Order: sequence, then structure tokens, then C-alpha cells
Amino acid sequence: MVWEWCRFGAASLCFIIGIVFMILAVFGVNRFRRALNRMHAAAMGDTLGILFVFLGLILMRGFTFDSLKLFLVILFFWMASPVSGHMISRLEAMTDEELGEIQIIRKGGADMEHGKQAGKGDAGHEAI
Repeated sequence: MVWEWCRFGAASLCFIIGIVFMILAVFGVNRFRRALNRMHAAAMGDTLGILFVFLGLILMRGFTFDSLKLFLVILFFWMASPVSGHMISRLEAMTDEELGEIQIIRKGGADMEHGKQAGKGDAGHEAI
């Protein structure tokens, strides 16, 4: 009986952690401006969220044939997500003309300028 409650508590904790990662990924996707940053937030939240939710399902169900199937789904996501993320990021890097620009902020204020190189502009600028 105690073992069942411990397993239920561990599964609930995994569910909560997975849902938190997925919710944070939603905020990350909506907060960032650039496509590569959005893609990183989505990929990390997706991968970790699915891992913890499926791990919670494995703990809740017990170690059965269904758990093996869920484990194989986790492995598939962990192998497919980096490959698809890399392909999408390469496409974005090849097609985005503004990807190489560096944002420059003046020391005295919040005025922003865009430059192709860190040294572009007068001496009052600092590259970030």
C-alpha cells in the first residue's frame, strides 16, 4: 500500500514537472522575436515536457508492456527532435538575410542601431 502511494506521488511529480516545462515553452515561443530563439524554446519544452509526462505515465502504469511502448516513444522523440530542429535551423540560417546583423547599443542611452560588424560606427558605440 505504501509503495502504491510512493509511486503515485512520483508519477504526479513527473506530471507536474512535464506540464511546467510545456507551459514555459509556450511563453518562450511567444516572448522571443527571432525564429531560432523560438525554435529553441519550443524544442526544449517539447522534449523535456514529453519526457516527464511519459515518465509519469510509466510510473503510474507500472512496468508493463505499455511502459515499454512509452519508453520507445520517448526514445523516438529524443532522436527525432534534434535532427528536425537542426534541419529547420539550417533552413532559417540560409534564408534569413538579417541573421548576421549585430545589435549595437550606445553607452549613454537606449538608442539601438544595426550594424554588420562590431566595429562599425563611431567610438561611442559598444557591440553586444
